[in-house]
Amino acid sequence: MKRRLVDLAHARSGDKGDTANIGLIALKPKDYPILVKQVTAARVARHFKGMINGPVERFELPNLHALNFLLHGALDGGGTVSLKTDAQGKVFSTALLRMEIEVKT
Repeated sequence: MKRRLVDLAHARSGDKGDTANIGLIALKPKDYPILVKQVTAARVARHFKGMINGPVERFELPNLHALNFLLHGALDGGGTVSLKTDAQGKVFSTALLRMEIEVKT
């Protein structure tokens, strides 16, 4: 069954220069392995295709039941030089939570 990430996790995002940062945290510890398996760096890169120009890195934080993603080339140079509406990357977390993943019931 397909479910949106918003049903399994919450997220926060921000920036540093031209890189957006997204923290994805499982709502329930039992769902963390699903996030690890389904929410890969490659899949996040595809989800943001056309919005970012660089690679996506993923870091696992099992003690927090969380994943952290760095989206390089996401902010057209960053808050001080970008003409993007969201040059600080605040909405990337909301956009990621719209992604659908496969969940076994």
